[in-house]
Amino acid sequence: MNASSQNAGQISTVGLSSLFKNNIRDYAMYFSLMFIFAIFGFLTNGLFLSPRNLSDLINQTGYVAVLAIGMTCVLIIVQIDLSVGYVAGFTGALAAMLMNRGWSTFAVIPCIMFVGVLIGMYQGFLVSFVHVPAFVTTLAGMFMFRGLLSMVTAGTGTIIVRDEVFRSLSNGFVPDPFGGRGLHVLTLLIGIVGAALIIASETRARTNMLRYRFNVISTPLFLVKITMFAAILLTITWILASYKGLPWTAVIVSVVLLIYNFMLNKTRFGRSIYAIGGNAEAAELSGIKVQKVTFMVFGSMGMLAALGGILYTSRLASATPAAGLGFELDAIASSYIGGVSVRGGVGKVTNTIVGALVITSLTNGMNLLGVDISFQYVVKGAIFILAVAFDVLSKKK
Repeated sequence: MNASSQNAGQISTVGLSSLFKNNIRDYAMYFSLMFIFAIFGFLTNGLFLSPRNLSDLINQTGYVAVLAIGMTCVLIIVQIDLSVGYVAGFTGALAAMLMNRGWSTFAVIPCIMFVGVLIGMYQGFLVSFVHVPAFVTTLAGMFMFRGLLSMVTAGTGTIIVRDEVFRSLSNGFVPDPFGGRGLHVLTLLIGIVGAALIIASETRARTNMLRYRFNVISTPLFLVKITMFAAILLTITWILASYKGLPWTAVIVSVVLLIYNFMLNKTRFGRSIYAIGGNAEAAELSGIKVQKVTFMVFGSMGMLAALGGILYTSRLASATPAAGLGFELDAIASSYIGGVSVRGGVGKVTNTIVGALVITSLTNGMNLLGVDISFQYVVKGAIFILAVAFDVLSKKK
């Protein structure tokens, strides 16, 4: 269906084919995730889609999603951070060490995130003001923080965390004050409110676009779109409510996602990030302080790497000398699968979450099937290169 005119040609509605063509990157990602869910659900006889496994999947995705949100900002300004894996491993081990020395969870979390900010600022200073390439700076950081992780765990090896509050960050669930029998009522209410907010937000955005005479999708397509999003969200919340409810990991990731989505889309700092990614020289000439923004983006990445380390340590209830190995690869792959352009200037943190779900769903599904770890790396590598090749080819067109 082609674009059709509305209101005597003043406002155009976009048909199904145009809608798909204009959003092919986003839709390909969502279709890929649905395909992965369908194929693993079939191959595992429904085990992959069971409430317990989906709850585990959300908890497994937590640290990858947090790292990927920060990496998305770094990649948008056409930089890279290879150190995030071992920064997460080192800060997670530091958190475990402090917990074992009697620190409370509420004191450890801000302290460790501040350490992450300092690490990010150190690397951001080298990249922004000393002009050391990000690849070299963060590669050196990878070696340094791997060494520091080994030092922290040298005396004891694995550091066990016994604090229940800390462990519940990546293993616990939001309590239900309504006490439903076999059903987590609070999770259902959150799902209903979330669906209502999505419908209200999409409706308001469409109304604003019509007011300023932008092209919009036709009313039937719009209704199908918001109904589909609401149905998916309500289905997920129903599945979670039938197990133990909403994991704390989902709450933490949602808060980080909302903050970064607002920052990128509604603030001057976010617009500066996209402007630098589009053309750094033009951004500099337009008055944007490129060095300062780059410095702050790396500082932000360090903070999220520390948060990722906290979530990972909480998930395992321990810190190990091997923590952080390959985390940076999952974060980079999640960002690119989520639609970040290899040329910079393009990317959404909301889509990055879908990319993180694709990566962890592949790992989770193949683990359930007993697929060898070597073959898992091959599959994830193939998905990664397909996503990047698709981006390059779509940009040429």
